[in-house]
Amino acid sequence: MKKFYILRLLILPFFLFTFATSKAVGLETISKTDSAATVKKEPKTTSKPADADTSWKPVRRVWGYAFGDLYYDAHSDNGGRGGETNYSGVPTYRNAFQFRRLYLGYDYDINKKFSATFLLASEPNASTSTATGTSISNGDNLVDNKMSFYIKYANLRVRDLWTGTDLVIGEQPTPTWNLSSEQVFNHRWIERTITDFHKLGNSFDLGAGLQGTFDPQTKNFGYNLLVGNNTQAAIGSAASPTTGFYKEFYGDIWAKFLDKKLFIDAYSDYARTAPATFAVGGQSHNMFKGLIAYTIPELTVGIEAFTDKITNGVTITNGSVKTPANATAAGVSFNAYGSIVKNKLGFIARFDTYNPDTEFITGTTTYSVNTNLGSYSPYTKEKFYVAGLDFTPAPNIHFSPNVWLVQFHDQQLSTTSGYVADDHTVVYRLTFFFTFGK
Repeated sequence: MKKFYILRLLILPFFLFTFATSKAVGLETISKTDSAATVKKEPKTTSKPADADTSWKPVRRVWGYAFGDLYYDAHSDNGGRGGETNYSGVPTYRNAFQFRRLYLGYDYDINKKFSATFLLASEPNASTSTATGTSISNGDNLVDNKMSFYIKYANLRVRDLWTGTDLVIGEQPTPTWNLSSEQVFNHRWIERTITDFHKLGNSFDLGAGLQGTFDPQTKNFGYNLLVGNNTQAAIGSAASPTTGFYKEFYGDIWAKFLDKKLFIDAYSDYARTAPATFAVGGQSHNMFKGLIAYTIPELTVGIEAFTDKITNGVTITNGSVKTPANATAAGVSFNAYGSIVKNKLGFIARFDTYNPDTEFITGTTTYSVNTNLGSYSPYTKEKFYVAGLDFTPAPNIHFSPNVWLVQFHDQQLSTTSGYVADDHTVVYRLTFFFTFGK
């Protein structure tokens, strides 16, 4: 009896808990049901997709240009001077059709931040002489003397590394003339600008550069900086000073005034080119160059002047004494390009004067060249002239009859061994030039 009483006491709380729980669940269910009955169903809506951004359109294009001539060499310098010119080694009376440059490029915008440029170039010259130690004619030729392309540009551009400034990495144009005088005068198809003409710098190099403006909204003031290998497209030996130890530093600053009609540019570069030896100290070159040009739709006139100090660039021999010495090359170029008949006929006129060594000692001394600057000689002063017409039958197509002339003057005394009398090279040309894709 006592056990039965205890059992009832244990079972009673269980039944009370079960009853209370079921009651609560029932009430909650009723409440939820009533609430559901009173909720109004909202109509289903589909969100409209955001409009695509059409403000940015990527550039992805193949482009190129070519220029050349039908030329007639009426007279070549008897001394074979002007090794840096297109007509070095060309015999008198030679005539031919000739390409001087062919470009094939591709520009590709990866996205708004990054873009890539790739350029193939072939730049043969008219010389029939062979490259040193080969049977290949001078110029960009294969072993069978057919024209060949090489890689001139291959670079990645990072836009707005900071506002108004782009970073360019890879093989790219230098500030020496490509980003200044060549763009201002815009007649590369007639002839190279003065420092390019005398091979005193690089038109392109492999490195990293900054191209920017100080005022991104108006773009009246800007700059270009570059650190490169000083090798252009060449792949030198790992032991070569220019590929393993030395770099070239380039920089310019530019400004536009008078509603962008007046352009002023100041440029400098520096590069060590060879280490010191027992006989000759370390070599380097350092250029300073200035450009001022005025452009209106009918006319562009401008002056470009430079000085280039070539440290230990020559050795002076006086009797039995040999003395390494600096050489300072200097030059001035006067340019005028204008319109005679708007968009149809224009004129071309240019005059350069060049002195390879303003410190040249005229006398019984002789000079030998130490610098590895191409075709450099301290002996010969030059005056260059080109003049002609520019006929444009359609946009991006030009035909130009023009006269090309270089006069040579030896700085040595006429009694000095090796002296060459004054002479000249004159070439008559019908030049053609066309572009596409840009």
